[in-house]
Amino acid sequence: MQIQITGHHIDVTPAMHSYIKTKFERLERHFDHAGDAHVILTIQKLLQKAEATIQIPRATIFADAEAEDMYAAIDELIDKLDRQIKKHKEKSTEYRATGENPK
Repeated sequence: MQIQITGHHIDVTPAMHSYIKTKFERLERHFDHAGDAHVILTIQKLLQKAEATIQIPRATIFADAEAEDMYAAIDELIDKLDRQIKKHKEKSTEYRATGENPK
């Protein structure tokens, strides 16, 4: 997975960069060939915001999280993405198992 990290009003340090990469390894185990991921880190006054868009087969997944600490926002973001990817994967396997077109 190619991860592009952008900072708005923040310098992305090497520590943040490696932290995000290690957290995204958790998501890579769900898909063998996940596409690109774009992570945006933003500081708005006292709030730290992290948002990400991931391209996976037949879907685009987006999530965002806010916290007072950037690392906490990243952790929350990864949890949200993990839940969404699992849900998407379950939908696609249910569709294949039943052979029906969900409506």
